[in-house]
Amino acid sequence: MSRWLAAALLVIALPTAAQVYTYIDAEGNRVFTDRPAGQAAEQVRLKPGNSMPAPPISTRQAAKPEPVEAEVVAYQLHILSPAADETIRDNAGTVSVTFQSEPALQPGHAYQLLLDEQPLGTPASQSPIVLSNVDRGTHQLAMAVVDEQARILQRTASQPFHLIRTSLAQRRMAKPCQKGDYGVRPECPLKDKPPEKRDIPFVPFL
Repeated sequence: MSRWLAAALLVIALPTAAQVYTYIDAEGNRVFTDRPAGQAAEQVRLKPGNSMPAPPISTRQAAKPEPVEAEVVAYQLHILSPAADETIRDNAGTVSVTFQSEPALQPGHAYQLLLDEQPLGTPASQSPIVLSNVDRGTHQLAMAVVDEQARILQRTASQPFHLIRTSLAQRRMAKPCQKGDYGVRPECPLKDKPPEKRDIPFVPFL
């Protein structure tokens, strides 16, 4: 039995392209070989073996994990002063803007005032923000949160306020310039100072 098993293993191990022969040796044993060596051997017809091609090796690189985007902070912005449609009287054009924000600013963020849809002043980190020398008239005011590249992340709607500034001419009309006011009061510049009359001594006719 072991001889037949060895013979079968030999048949399996031989390459499919080689010829296999069998014969009975002098001791009556059946022999399988690919070299009959002059023996009266018969050729063994081998059945085609079952074989499967190896699966192709994938050359695709492992997908890189997508970068995690930073969480977008939703700010709640409210302009407290000046109130919508408020009238401010200030001859220097000074307007103090107070506002409220929730939550607190994240690192790299800042507050930016928009006056008539244009950024005004440098971004700040807290309230209030004081504007100076604002022109008289009606203006649109908004508050925004910007990043380090000054890009607007979030903003409020624009709301109007009115600034009243007395003109220099109106000030002169309300309070005329006196001799000592020139060069002191803004509405009384030195260039408008009238020339002084020089007293001419009286000389009697001779």
